[in-house]
Amino acid sequence: MGNFHKSVLLKETITGLKVEKNKKYIDATLGGGGHSFEILRLGGTVLGIDVDKDAIAYIGKSKPENLTVARGNFRDIDKIALLNNFDKVAGIIFDLGVSSHQIDEPTRGFSFQNEGPLDMRMDQELGVRALDLIRILTKEEFNEIFTKFGEESHAWAISNAIVRARSVKPIETTADLAKIVFKIAGQSKRVFQALRIAVNDELNAITEALPKALKLLERNGRLCVISFHSLEDRIVKKQFLEFEEKKLGRIITEKPIVPTKAEIGRNKRARSAKLRIFKKN
Repeated sequence: MGNFHKSVLLKETITGLKVEKNKKYIDATLGGGGHSFEILRLGGTVLGIDVDKDAIAYIGKSKPENLTVARGNFRDIDKIALLNNFDKVAGIIFDLGVSSHQIDEPTRGFSFQNEGPLDMRMDQELGVRALDLIRILTKEEFNEIFTKFGEESHAWAISNAIVRARSVKPIETTADLAKIVFKIAGQSKRVFQALRIAVNDELNAITEALPKALKLLERNGRLCVISFHSLEDRIVKKQFLEFEEKKLGRIITEKPIVPTKAEIGRNKRARSAKLRIFKKN
């Protein structure tokens, strides 16, 4: 399964989940199935959710028994769980990263390193692509997105440059955009991240999903969340603290668990990963 997506912090997440035989688990971000297959190997039953058609098709090719696959956005985890008879589970995983497949597939438009259309939709049925935002947003709106979702210090200058460039000729590809941003900021990672979050409404999806996930957990059930940038991690940290204040359970990871040097050596995309674990009362 390796070429589709390498699961980050796999060992640490599965250990944190404390998988038990014949118990039910939800993998809210199925991707290439790394976490799910590990839970199945340990005797658990899994509901794997993914919004990406490619991921669903990939797993569907050789779907093991004890794995139920559902296509949908994890912000609807409660409805999807109910429909598939997973309304009380022992553990839930969220891996909030973009899959290697999404990044490496040029037609998906996630990466400034691979030229492709400015798409960035995780759910290919969403109406709005990054391209649409690049065409219509005002300077002020770009500035807000790049500042808020990209924490980009050159946000205003970049917004200016985009609006100027598109008045000369349309910005159509990832390479077109990367060139404009690179001239100002020397890198375009933050701008691409910001657009991706905006297109997929990622931060709201996480904020909505975590309380629903907690409700689905049985007593002593565990919630494991892997995030890849400070905005996501902040949301997870804040929600876990709120859950604890409401006496709904306790935070297991005083500090987030991060990848070992060896894992980062094997998979440089693991660099920024952080795992937080919460245990329900």
